[in-house]
Amino acid sequence: MKRLFAVVLFLCLLCSSALADSLITNGGVTLEESALPHQTEDASAPKVYFLSDISPEALVKAYEALGVQLPGKVGVKMSTGESTRSNYLRPELIADLIHLVNGTIVECNTAYGGSRSSTAMHRQQAKDNGLLDVAELDILDADGSMEIPIENGVRINVDYVGSHFDHYDSFLVLTHFKGHAMAGFGGAIKNISIGFGSSMGKVWIHSGGTKKSGGIWGAQNPFLEAMADAAKGVNDRMGDHIVYISVLNRLSVDCDCDGSPAAPDMHDIGILASTDPLAIDQAAIDLVYAVPDSGSLRRRIERQNGLYTLDAGERNGLGSRYYDLVILDD
Repeated sequence: MKRLFAVVLFLCLLCSSALADSLITNGGVTLEESALPHQTEDASAPKVYFLSDISPEALVKAYEALGVQLPGKVGVKMSTGESTRSNYLRPELIADLIHLVNGTIVECNTAYGGSRSSTAMHRQQAKDNGLLDVAELDILDADGSMEIPIENGVRINVDYVGSHFDHYDSFLVLTHFKGHAMAGFGGAIKNISIGFGSSMGKVWIHSGGTKKSGGIWGAQNPFLEAMADAAKGVNDRMGDHIVYISVLNRLSVDCDCDGSPAAPDMHDIGILASTDPLAIDQAAIDLVYAVPDSGSLRRRIERQNGLYTLDAGERNGLGSRYYDLVILDD
């Protein structure tokens, strides 16, 4: 009888241990952490916090888990969405978090036309999308550009961001993770590179640092390298005064910059938070690749060689591709 009890106890402990090493996505998929190839228990690895719940309360919980108090004037860097049909983060989801940090929504104008190519049009689109009901909006390049140096860049050694960038003491980078027609995927790295780039800076990055005006089309790998470099410039400049939260919902193959995106054909996954932009993007990619219904998004990422952005970020010292995943679900 004692031997039977010992066996049952051992199996219970084994089961409990397995559950402790697994996470359940918002879509109900249970994943072992071993399914995430860059997950590590190395204490020196940056922490990436995960919640399967996607709600205003969960966003606040993710931010608080970081243990960071953003100082001074806080800019909340997010995509304002190209139309009411795009999959930008909805006001009702993000309002509590933005109010918690007393943040100002910040964004730059586009370099490709559309509804956000001028400051006046951009503000109107943000209003139509309900974002001006949440917080003030600052179009960072309304008055032009400023330079940010980049150390150890793979492709470029200077970044051009909106001139209002220096009006802020800290940034909360609030990213809707999704696919992207040119970059393969849009995560934290894209949000702080292309996203912070002025109209001129966007052309500079897309061209791989070969021009500052004209069309945004250029060679693919130089574009991806320049994007990782620009992200490093921003992250280095802000130091400890920048944090990252990514929401993996409405996972279309198309970006929020697309006014008529393809409908999502996979389940939502959850929320990630980190102080490392490379780690949070790698964790998001690992999760997307681990769930069974992500075929369309994976094909979009691979068609554009999107994973090469992570390689470039590792090469220039942007952050770590290995992370310690901390599950915050109760």
